[in-house]
Amino acid sequence: MKLPRRQFLHLAVGAVALPTVSRLAWAQAYPTRPVRMIVPFAPGGQVDIIARMIGQWLSERLGQPFIIDNRPGAGGNIGTEAAARSAADGHTLLLATATNAVNATLFDKLSYNFIRDFAPVASINRIPLVLEVHPSFQAKTVPELIGYAEANPDKINIATPPKGSAPYMAAELFKMMTGVNMVHVPYGGSPAMLTDLLGGRVQIAFDGISSSVEHIRAGKLRALAVATAARLETLPDIPTIGDSVSGFEASGWCGIAAPRNTPIGIIDKLNREINAGLADPKIKARLADVGVTALAGSPAEFEKMIAEETEKWAKVVKFAGLKPE
Repeated sequence: MKLPRRQFLHLAVGAVALPTVSRLAWAQAYPTRPVRMIVPFAPGGQVDIIARMIGQWLSERLGQPFIIDNRPGAGGNIGTEAAARSAADGHTLLLATATNAVNATLFDKLSYNFIRDFAPVASINRIPLVLEVHPSFQAKTVPELIGYAEANPDKINIATPPKGSAPYMAAELFKMMTGVNMVHVPYGGSPAMLTDLLGGRVQIAFDGISSSVEHIRAGKLRALAVATAARLETLPDIPTIGDSVSGFEASGWCGIAAPRNTPIGIIDKLNREINAGLADPKIKARLADVGVTALAGSPAEFEKMIAEETEKWAKVVKFAGLKPE
């Protein structure tokens, strides 16, 4: 039986539109079951706290539990790999961090490619860093530090947490951009590093604002500069490193990513809800309490930031000849 041309065209257009309507309905219904948010680090740390904060917000807004699944190990690669292998339906998400951008070059062989295998959903925050010294250290400004380091090569030690962490990479970036030599004193984590800096057993460190600000205000540590692009409200009188070293900026960051090919409607829905959370006064206050600054934006803006960060830290990894521990 032949159909009239008008009826045939009407059915053909409807058939083409059906997948689009189905995808739209799928996104509107999302989530249809609990969502797993993989955090590639151990419970209790700053990143984990942020994940639980955002997960609770999304649970309240979207009506399904957002369950935090901590998968620590291999510098964040175990959890990231698990997320990469998950179904691209929005029911498994990754709490992505600056470590993912570093690991892309730090590790020669990964079973996943972070940029290829993940779709950026939403940035959440930046983690400001401060360059600080023990009060007995001679230099009181970044130019004085550079001058002293040039006059005393290899006599300055800088405490650092594990390779690939934001403070470690900030130290390597500083060395690359200034040409100074500083001897790394490695620590398993920031708490032990900070203890030795307070005790004068090491001279210099990059550290997160949240763990250092009270020591700085009490005069137990001296802040030379913040590593952010602009001055911070928490330390308004402290200059940026960029004031002395043009273009310098280093910080940690967190965001949400999903397996590549997750429907765009789901990504957009999550992005809207996360940005709404970042605009909420209670969420903003809680982020400030853990020493981070909110960083709202579109999926495209987050994608651009990830690409820039990956390229930036690749140069530092290669310059320093870094290898995973």
